[in-house]
Amino acid sequence: MIRTVWTMLNAIVGLILIGGAVVIAGLLRLKVERFYSWAAQAWSAWILWASGVPVEVEGLEHVPQDKPEIFVSNHQSWFDVFVLAVHIPKRARFVAKKELERIPIFGRAWKAAGHISIDRQDRASAIQSLDRAARLLRQDNSSVVIFAEGTRSADGTLKPFKKGAFMLALHSGVDIIPTAVLGSYDVMPRDRWQIRKLPIIVRFGEPIRSADFREATREELIAEVHRRVAVLLDQPHPRLPRGNRTFAHPTSESAA
Repeated sequence: MIRTVWTMLNAIVGLILIGGAVVIAGLLRLKVERFYSWAAQAWSAWILWASGVPVEVEGLEHVPQDKPEIFVSNHQSWFDVFVLAVHIPKRARFVAKKELERIPIFGRAWKAAGHISIDRQDRASAIQSLDRAARLLRQDNSSVVIFAEGTRSADGTLKPFKKGAFMLALHSGVDIIPTAVLGSYDVMPRDRWQIRKLPIIVRFGEPIRSADFREATREELIAEVHRRVAVLLDQPHPRLPRGNRTFAHPTSESAA
């Protein structure tokens, strides 16, 4: 419990200081992309430091530095966001549910930094948000992170992927990096606030060329990315002796 309280306190202080600076930069309409990128990494790194959670990264050789990608990841815990924000070695925007904009300070900082909000109750609005993400990818050569299950897994197993990430890939022509985060469920699962000092492993897979697929073969793309994420999750790791929670279930769900 002490670790949890300490981490939460640091998260709040970091949010006030770093998030507040981002909000001010946004209000002043400052185009300082490096600052926005640094802010997300710095706040996430602060939380990881406070929690004491060790992180190991595999597959960085699969992440090109000279072009944008769409990182499609599983989602077990809030810690998935922190570890990816810190360890993706380039400017990356996150795509997440619109409800996050309601969080004090965080929501305004989220919008000011250029992250993408999806209204899952409004299909037309969700598609517009994905179109905006596609424009940003082309404009500033940044990348996008999408948790394709749509929400955190309640039991840590890999769920079906929603279609939004793959619509974005097909419309933008940007390649997909299958991404797996292992161990975060045991650190902080969806239904529990207690934080445990356990290792998290991040794995980046080989890119999948979106140009090899069309609208007519979108389901094949979804199935292939899901399969590759499942493979990354299933590979054993000596620091995760209890094994990984994953089901190979390629079926896709609704658009966003």
